Amino acid sequence: MEKRNQTVLKLAQTALLAALCFVSFTFLQIKIPMPGGDATSIHIGNAFCVLAALLLGGFYGGLSGAVGMTIADIMDPVYLPGAPKTFVLKLCIGLITGIVAHRVAKINESTDKKYIFRWSVIASVAGLGFNVAADPVVGYFYKQYVLGQPQQMAEVLAKWSAAATFVNAVVSTVLVAFLYNVLRPVLLKSGLLDVRSQTKERAV
Repeated sequence: MEKRNQTVLKLAQTALLAALCFVSFTFLQIKIPMPGGDATSIHIGNAFCVLAALLLGGFYGGLSGAVGMTIADIMDPVYLPGAPKTFVLKLCIGLITGIVAHRVAKINESTDKKYIFRWSVIASVAGLGFNVAADPVVGYFYKQYVLGQPQQMAEVLAKWSAAATFVNAVVSTVLVAFLYNVLRPVLLKSGLLDVRSQTKERAV
């Protein structure tokens, strides 16, 4: 029964963070129109994907970002064609962040605030750094070979995407470093952050 309750709690937290990803991307973005009716944007949606991975673990965190931001893409005609790409990339951001934070650094087994802060930043940089490299590259091939855009247009869009993604990564890293290290002790004290379940996941 306890295990079932923990699963229900984690799914509820995943849904909440997915909603935060959706809201932050949909309503707190600066959209940059691009040639051919496309667009890129400055946003903090990735910050909540990384935050979810730090709080819930890589899989649930990645799922939060993937679901929340894919739904945001589906709701916007400009981003709709790129929804499958978004799902995969956001899931990967969460998985990479979770691996570094929980499998490498094992931050949930530490009470050292400096250690936790340092590794939460490193894990954030790892996940978002992956996105900085992967988003324009995957976007280039996706737009050219899946969506059928001309090569020159795909190259222009990839360059603009790389610049916007880098800005997003820097802003998101700073935001996550603050939010996670403020929220973590509060959630632990309230019992809303289940450290034991993540430790068990690593042991499996």
